[in-house]
Amino acid sequence: MGCASSIHISDRVVYQSGKESEDSHSPQQTNTTQQGNPASALPLKPPSCKTTLTEVQFGPMKLFKDPLQVLLVFAKEDSQSNGFCWACEKANFRCSMARTPESALECFLEKHHDLVIIDHRHSRHFDAEALCRSIRAVNSSENTVIVAVVKRPDREEASVMPLINAGFNRRYVENANMMACYNELLQLEHGEVRAQFKLRAGNAIFTALEQSQEAIEITSEDQVIQYVNPAYESIMGYQRGELIGKEIIEVPKSEKNKPDLLETINSCIRKGKEWQGIYYAKKKNGDSIQQNVKITPVIGQGGKIRHYVSINWPLHDNNKSDKSTERVQAESQTDIQSSKHKDRRKGSLDVRSTTSRGSDGSSQRRHSSMARIHSMTIEAPITKVINIINAAQESSPMPVAEALDRVLEILRTTELYSPQFGINDEDPHTNDLVGGLMTDGLRRLSGNEYILASKQPHYMPSHLTTPLTLNDIPPRIAQTMENEESWDFDIVNLEAATMKRPLTYLGMKIFSRFGVCEYLNCPEATLRSWLQVIEANYHSSNSYHNSSHAADVLHATAYFLSKERVKQSLDPIDEVAALIAATVHDVDHPGRTNSFLCNAGSELAILYNDTAVLESHHAALAFQITTRDDKCNIFKNIERNEYRTLRQAIIDMVLATEMTKHFEHVNKFVNSINKPLAALEENGGSSDEDSAKSILTSPENRILVKRMLIKCADISNPCRPQELCIEWAGRISEEYFAQTDEEKRQGLPVVMPVFDRNTCSIPKSQISFIDYFITDMFDAWDAFADLPNLMQHLDNNFKYWKGLDERKLHSLRPPPE
Repeated sequence: MGCASSIHISDRVVYQSGKESEDSHSPQQTNTTQQGNPASALPLKPPSCKTTLTEVQFGPMKLFKDPLQVLLVFAKEDSQSNGFCWACEKANFRCSMARTPESALECFLEKHHDLVIIDHRHSRHFDAEALCRSIRAVNSSENTVIVAVVKRPDREEASVMPLINAGFNRRYVENANMMACYNELLQLEHGEVRAQFKLRAGNAIFTALEQSQEAIEITSEDQVIQYVNPAYESIMGYQRGELIGKEIIEVPKSEKNKPDLLETINSCIRKGKEWQGIYYAKKKNGDSIQQNVKITPVIGQGGKIRHYVSINWPLHDNNKSDKSTERVQAESQTDIQSSKHKDRRKGSLDVRSTTSRGSDGSSQRRHSSMARIHSMTIEAPITKVINIINAAQESSPMPVAEALDRVLEILRTTELYSPQFGINDEDPHTNDLVGGLMTDGLRRLSGNEYILASKQPHYMPSHLTTPLTLNDIPPRIAQTMENEESWDFDIVNLEAATMKRPLTYLGMKIFSRFGVCEYLNCPEATLRSWLQVIEANYHSSNSYHNSSHAADVLHATAYFLSKERVKQSLDPIDEVAALIAATVHDVDHPGRTNSFLCNAGSELAILYNDTAVLESHHAALAFQITTRDDKCNIFKNIERNEYRTLRQAIIDMVLATEMTKHFEHVNKFVNSINKPLAALEENGGSSDEDSAKSILTSPENRILVKRMLIKCADISNPCRPQELCIEWAGRISEEYFAQTDEEKRQGLPVVMPVFDRNTCSIPKSQISFIDYFITDMFDAWDAFADLPNLMQHLDNNFKYWKGLDERKLHSLRPPPE
């Protein structure tokens, strides 16, 4: 049964019909002629009503192709033409038949077919080669594949050159077997036709290059210039014809660059690594122009570099001193250094860096960690500004140098450290994690405003359990906590032993070890009551954000506080603030992200203006709960000023766990603490100890250390022993799956589409999370706190997830042998 209507896709007519029976596909039943008009080009009986778009990947582009348009040119109906008719119908291609060259050309001009098959067997009917040349004369035929059907040779094989010269792409030796025709069409579709389709898409890319405001230059593997865009011509003063075909070395160079800069760039890009930095180019008129340059090698056939793409944009501050420029160039060269974790993003490990984590001693590890800090990939624009100012100070008079010092102080203590990062369209897992964790949603009200369970009064037990002391903890639980000072402590065992109340028991032990009760001048019974009521306000129904997660973060926080460098930096009040912040940092978490709450128009999102919604709620609720009842008010015996200092520190740390400022916190930590410490270690000198102490204990840097500490504790799961890492990965995935399910039920925007429980690859999500959020942060934290065991776990876990992904597995664990 034919459909009554036709639909238009990409300016082509798609003929629709109902699904035919298998018998109707036979060529004997296919009507290919109109008796009264043999010269016309006819649409054959259309295929199924179902029209599917074929997805084609072209580099980072994702293309969608309509079913093939095929034009058959046969003067008379015979078994060969019927074979191709049947093959087109079976392949669901749109097919037209032409009987004369005139009708063929007219039909092609109307529909611009992807594939044209011309009968070349019978010259007495029409000249096939002349028809092919006529079609090729049409501009729109550039990406059309044209096939000649030729006779089976009687004797010697003939050359195909006459066909190629006429414009044919290939020949088909006559074979009327239906499956032979079908197979030929499939090979054409996935071979020449698809290649031509990608070339058509390439025109769109070149259009983008032509319109770009940045100067773009493409060279061959031998660095012969193959393309420059109009912006390049405008900036550099050359005409395209003056450059194309020339080798790079033939183009005049500016004398303002450092002598070894070109060698450095070539050394980097020939290894397949991207180079980015400051470079002076010489314009046609002889002037030098300072540019930001990014050169990217393009890997092609055989896995070899086939092209280099250079993107250049001029700097507008060309009045800097040469010395300043040299400093900037030196800074930019750090991009060519590659740490283990940067290489890991490309799917491989740097063996030299891996072995540096061996048993050669902490001093060697420390040196390699500091080297990695200098090559951190998260450099923000403000960092470059600071480097330029530092360079300018060296040759400035004392009043200017002092003024620049004050500028640096301002820059280091204001909100200027957020990096500029791009999203890879080929990695939807990373895109979704960034979108789901680092934004506040689409801020769109749906009409289905999401009401948190926390709208109900928060749980305050009317009769708190009689507080126990450490001595009263049941032996089985005490035994489970014996190794709580070890990083490999198993929080899941404690969760089971305490019947999902690990926070109270672990909190009692850790707070006792750090003397929190003594510092706060509060009885142990008050602390126990406080821990109980905080734990009661975590949602045990959440698979991830429950009191076990809080206990895990508390354990990591205590472990980091015991590291020597951290102890040198923080005061007792900082330690107490860190332990309390870790305990309350996710209290009353609903198991949904900030983006979800903002999109749903929840009461909390409205209360906190869509900004750090959950983190603000956790901090505010923690103090409400604590101060509401003297029986659990751990702050009631400290003096007002100390309370305000402690409260501010706790709030700051809880807010630091919000992911939208993740890169800002890491950048500040690296630039204000790690890099100055690294410079001290490299320079040596008698005053190093005092200088290091000054860096570690300044009020601003203590804040940065505390933020970094709780951030690392909060998302340290990939650095845990493998079984614990897998357990936490499963829990967070389930929580994201549940959110996606609810978003679909409520008709809300799905903020992390890859977390669909039916299609999600958990290994891919973990790889993206480690690459994007974990690697640089823990490299920086390791360089500061010296954590070789964590970094080893991180490497092992990354290899584990990578192994599952390479096997195309989506699950937490491989199937049983």
